[in-house]
Amino acid sequence: MTCRMRLVDYVAAELERIGVRYVFGVSGANIEDLYEAVHRVPGRIRSVVAKHEFSAVTMADGYARATARLGVVAATSGGGAMNLVPGLAEAHASRIPLLALVGQPPTYQEGRGAFQDSSGKAGSFDALDVFAPISRFCARVTDPEAIPALLARAITVAQTEPRGPAVLLLPKNTQQGHLEVPLAVSGAGKAAQRTGAPHPPAAPQPDPACLAEAIGVLEEAPHVMVIAGEGAAGTRAREELAGLVRHLGACVAVSPDAKDVYDNRSPRFVGVAGVMGHSEVEDCLRRADACLLVGTRLPVLARGSLESLLTEMPVVCVDPEPPFVPGIPLLGPVADTLRALERRLSPRPPACPAHHPPSLLPLAPHSGSALGYTSVVGAIAEALPQDAHVFVDAGNVGAAVIHALPAPRGGRFVVAAGMGGMGYTFGAGIGAALATGRRTYVVAGDGAFFMHGMEMHTAIEYDAPVTFVILNNNAHAMCVTREELFQGGARLENVFHPSRIAAGASAMFPTLGVASAGDPAQLRSALLHSNDVGGPALVAMDLDHRETPPFQPFLTASATGAGAIVAPGHRPIQDEEKHTHDRPIHVG
Repeated sequence: MTCRMRLVDYVAAELERIGVRYVFGVSGANIEDLYEAVHRVPGRIRSVVAKHEFSAVTMADGYARATARLGVVAATSGGGAMNLVPGLAEAHASRIPLLALVGQPPTYQEGRGAFQDSSGKAGSFDALDVFAPISRFCARVTDPEAIPALLARAITVAQTEPRGPAVLLLPKNTQQGHLEVPLAVSGAGKAAQRTGAPHPPAAPQPDPACLAEAIGVLEEAPHVMVIAGEGAAGTRAREELAGLVRHLGACVAVSPDAKDVYDNRSPRFVGVAGVMGHSEVEDCLRRADACLLVGTRLPVLARGSLESLLTEMPVVCVDPEPPFVPGIPLLGPVADTLRALERRLSPRPPACPAHHPPSLLPLAPHSGSALGYTSVVGAIAEALPQDAHVFVDAGNVGAAVIHALPAPRGGRFVVAAGMGGMGYTFGAGIGAALATGRRTYVVAGDGAFFMHGMEMHTAIEYDAPVTFVILNNNAHAMCVTREELFQGGARLENVFHPSRIAAGASAMFPTLGVASAGDPAQLRSALLHSNDVGGPALVAMDLDHRETPPFQPFLTASATGAGAIVAPGHRPIQDEEKHTHDRPIHVG
């Protein structure tokens, strides 16, 4: 038997049936029907209204990274739809499974001067052309009867490797249209009775010839270096990674966006690879006979000055996509491939000396400043609960935290390394906190705060257990540092008048727990207090924008006194015909 129901009611019931708990977004005339349908669904699904659509996407992103489940965002047409773009681009680059439901004007107004028309008709741009390059699947739904197949397809593709966003464009009249559905899903209370939920298909396994070649390389290598990335953390392959590392007696480094993928306190852990990393990683790689990449393609941010070493040894890459360095690609699911390697490789004793913990770069405070990144990050480390999540924003502050803050043993340590957008953490931390109920630290500078820090209002509205740690150097400090090192001196536009972020937040939000710390001891005390607060809190502290962060291009330029970014052991290369691994490191 069948019955008729609205498209939006069908979508809301399906999302509830597959276990979606939150729909993040900002409502508007061309998406309000979906929000009304979500509100009517009894059960666990709930809408969360953000202050900005970019942050709504990052909330869905944080939800997905914390749970390894599908994140969902819904926004209206026009500017609301366009504000989704940078967040979806991050999810695409970082392979985060999201579903974006985007309202559109009614189809009968397309090409006739509709408000916020993006149909591609009569001179309007086509939203399909905007979203298709930053999604794994994108479709405009013009027939309500098509939604079961298109929704199932979108959900499946988003969760199939390489994972990423799927986008459905929903015209207003299509949302309100009706379709025939089995009686079992005519009411949300009966939705769970329906079978045939969209599940990702079985992932393709690595090519047998590549697998055999990789096993030969790893079997013959007495010393193996493992570099693990977000692809292992995001697919929950930590146990398989740890098992293979023990089996091979290998040492382990992590990419900057995956500090939580391996125990930072293990004697096998040698630190972060790449431009914000530790010297032990390069030392270990020099002694290795082969390198195994796990869940990372090793982009520039993660390889830094390691590229020349990697070209001199065999590299095996376990990832759904091929590596950015020459190597043997084992394209397939990370966890399954790691288990297959462990079964077929001979066990061996530990082959790397203990490194516990990785040494930190010398980061003394700037002359005239009483504070430095190392002492501040140390205070955060002492207060951080071991089951908390940490979301680290872009900039000099982010580089220091990635370098120096150990990942919590039981939580995520997330960096938006795909697009590196400032302000990502404010929404993402809220999404993770709501998803798991765990205390979540958002660590950001003032530049990121001024972009999307007003999402603390969202945290208050939904009582999310987020601690916003704002390290205020009153500048776009990474821009200032680049100007000083590479352009002959800092320009005034990136150094700001002083701001009192804690005082402003306290005045604006009387129920928000706010503290201003004057030294690391006060920072530690304020953070420990925030851990005991049920909802959100904000702790702000001033730093000196002139301090150089642990960012390899900056430190190299400072040491050489040159205005070019030169990798250790390399001369500046002017000839563009040189091999890429001979070129200076450039990270924007």
